[in-house]
Amino acid sequence: MLKSKKNLFTLIVLILIIFAFALSMSVRGNTQTTPTVDANDIRTEAVATYLVDQTRTARALPPTFTPAPPATETPSSQTPATSVQPTETCYKLLFKEDVTIPDNTRMTTGQSFTKTWKVLNTGVCTWAPGFKFSLIGGEAMDGQTLKLNEAVPYGVTTELSITMVAPTDKTGTIIGTWQMSDANGVFFGDALRVVISVGEPAATATNTKAP
Repeated sequence: MLKSKKNLFTLIVLILIIFAFALSMSVRGNTQTTPTVDANDIRTEAVATYLVDQTRTARALPPTFTPAPPATETPSSQTPATSVQPTETCYKLLFKEDVTIPDNTRMTTGQSFTKTWKVLNTGVCTWAPGFKFSLIGGEAMDGQTLKLNEAVPYGVTTELSITMVAPTDKTGTIIGTWQMSDANGVFFGDALRVVISVGEPAATATNTKAP
């Protein structure tokens, strides 16, 4: 009987030892599987995660465009004119009508006449004294260049007259073309013509004695 109790006690002790050993192993295993948290590792991982998020955000956003600054013009080295000078384009002359000697007026050779044109200043500049009205083509018929004595403002009508002589060495249609020029000799406006028809001089009557 005593021996049986002793064996039972030994068995209980052995079970307790085995249980205690198993419990100890379980606690040690839990201790080994639980990682130790390092504060530096936590900061490093947080920074890496933030950088990854920033990179993803930058890729998701559309590219930005920075406009180039407006180009600045380099000041010209040329000095601007202080005043606008008249040019040939500001002078204009419009033919209105033939005052005398219409086209194809019949003339005898050597006949003197005065051709007069009525014209209008349609430009934006005044014709200054000294402007010339001269032959640019055809026959002068002894006509001389006309020089303006008075200014002709814009919108003013005036008459231009040239004294001429019908040719003595040719007959038929005789044409002369005249035009106005400015102080620089630049011609402008309508070209004006004189057109005459020159015939043979009249025959001189002679007295004859009757037979």
